[in-house]
Order: sequence, then C-alpha cells, then structure tokens
Amino acid sequence: RLRALNRLQVILQHLKMSKQTDSTTEVLLEKKGGAGIITLNRPKALNALNLSMIQQIYPQIKTWEQDPETFLIIIKGTGGKAFCAGGDIRAITEAGKVGDKLTQDFFIGEYRLNNAIGTCKKPYVALIDGITMGGGVGVSVHGHFRVATEKTVFAMPETAIGLFPDVGGGYFLPRLSGKIGYYLALTGCRLKGRDVLKVGIATHFVESEKLPALEKDLIALKSPSKEKIADLLNSYHMKCTIDQEKAFVLDEHMEKINSLFSANSMEEIVKKLKQDGSPFAMKQLETINKMSPTSLKLTLRQLREGASMSLQEVLRMEYRLSQACMKGHDFYEGVRAVLIDKDQSPKWKPAALEEVSDEFVDNCFKPLGKDDLKL
Repeated sequence: RLRALNRLQVILQHLKMSKQTDSTTEVLLEKKGGAGIITLNRPKALNALNLSMIQQIYPQIKTWEQDPETFLIIIKGTGGKAFCAGGDIRAITEAGKVGDKLTQDFFIGEYRLNNAIGTCKKPYVALIDGITMGGGVGVSVHGHFRVATEKTVFAMPETAIGLFPDVGGGYFLPRLSGKIGYYLALTGCRLKGRDVLKVGIATHFVESEKLPALEKDLIALKSPSKEKIADLLNSYHMKCTIDQEKAFVLDEHMEKINSLFSANSMEEIVKKLKQDGSPFAMKQLETINKMSPTSLKLTLRQLREGASMSLQEVLRMEYRLSQACMKGHDFYEGVRAVLIDKDQSPKWKPAALEEVSDEFVDNCFKPLGKDDLKL
C-alpha cells in the first residue's frame, strides 16, 4: 500500500509540475550567471501580459532584489515581433462584463509590478525589441536601462479604446521634454526605432541582431555595478550606425506640439488646433476626434497632476481611474470597435468633449477609501 501511495504522490507531484510549466511557459524566469532573466513568452499574443504572468514576475523580482548573487535583471520578449504589446485587454473586458474581480486584481497586480520595477535596487535592463505598447511600456520604462532597436515601435494608444495611458504614464509622460508626452498620450502617436531613444523613452539604441551578444556580455559581467552595465550598453550603442543621420521624426513639429498641447483643457487644445489650421494640426485634430472624449479629459488631467507626483502617487491615482473606466461605457465599446469587431467606429458616450462634465472627471479621481491601491 505504501508503494502505491508513494507512486500516487509521485504522479500527483508530476502533474503539479507539468501544470506549473504549462502556466509558467507564458513567462520564463531563469538565472544565468549573475543575471536574473525574465522572458515574456506569449509570441502569438505579442507577449501581452496576463495576470498569471504578472503574478509570477513580481515575486521573482522581489527575490532577485534581495539575492546577493543576482547583480542585474534583464527582461525581453520572444517571437521577434514584439517585446510586449500591452496588457490582456480582452480578458479584462470579459471580466468586466460579468462583474468578475479580475478588473481589480489585474490592475492591482500590474501597478504593483510597475512600482517594483521603478523602485528596484538592482540594475534593470529592458530589451524593447519590437512592439512596446501599454503594459509593455510599464514593465520597461520605469527600469534603469531601456534598449531600443530598429524594430521598436512605441505607443500609448489607450485613448482609442476608452482607457488612459496607465502603467505609470502619468509619471513618465509629463516628464518628457516639452509637451511631447501630452501629445503622445492624447493622440496615441507611434514612434519607431531611433525616435524612441530621441524622445527619451529608451536609454540606448542597439541593432536587433546584436541583442543576443549584448545579453551574453551582460551575463558575463563579474559582479557588475550600474556603471559597468552602463559602460557595456554605451559601447554597443556607440557601434550602432543604423539611422544615425536621421532627424527625429517630430523635430519639425516640436514648436507646434509645445504650444498646441500646453493648453489647460481638451476644449482649448481642440480650439488651438483648429485655429492653427496647418496640415499637422488638422491631422492631430482628426486623430483626437476619433478618441473617447472621456478618455481624453481623464488623460489630460492625469498627466497634469502626475507631473508633480511620485511614481507611487501616480499609480494610486491611475488605479482609481482604472476602476472608473471599468464601471463606465467607453472602455467596453472601444475594445469592441478596435479589437473584437474591428469596425473601428466606436460609439462613445458621451460623444463630445463638452458633454464630459468636470464633476464627472472629478469623481473619477476621488480616493477609493479602503479599496485604494496599496503599494
């Protein structure tokens, strides 16, 4: 009987292990040399983050942070197309429709992870090769080093789906030079390759095919300090000549961006764009007119307030906003129009900026008492 019991335990243990590897294959967590390596491994979903991935990465970062044998943390994505295209929006939408608490758990988990990265004592290197949007920005931009390549595509496209540029967007976007963060947040403008470095999202630029060699060299560093890691990244960065001569894509528009997007209200930004009348301004107006009016108002205020807040205060504020969006109309409608039916014609409610009252916006920012995000 004992042997049968033992055999049963072995089988159960094996099943438990295989179940673990099934869920853990979405994210690989391994230690190589002095480096902890996080590999986002959902290539078919463009490495979008789901709750189980977040729940595996967070404790691992905390463990590595305390481990005297871990000197740096590297995060990357598989599949060659994306670093991480965002959060698992579909799952959140389904949950929200049936009142499942994933709509809270996901954002709590994600923002705690963003904070863990932002406060990490070990050097954190994100290899943002390919599409890096939304949640993918959240697991990279708050770390010490972000290495872009010619394949990097950066965007915070949330206003198009009735959300707002979260994951700490209220912290890093208003801190970019001039009003470019406001422009990126409201229009969802995409930046590619070297432009991601020029705007201040990436810290280094390296050829995509050189990343495996860079990773190897990072792993081989003996008890590296932040300075040693920076030196290594700089040496790769200096050798990369791709698009070196190319001017920043928004260079010629920076003056306009800084003046047009410095207005205090969305209505005023729209008015300024109309008055300007240039092809650039008209194009931005057309883009903004497609976005959720509610999202635009929440986003502008989020960035204006976030400009003088700590990352922790911003994440707390963004959690409040996330829960307001989960209770609203536009997020579900935006996801339907952009990701599910793909008809690209969302019916926003309210449909015009003028109809989104200050009182409504104020309410979205109100503390949630015992339900506020705890970091």
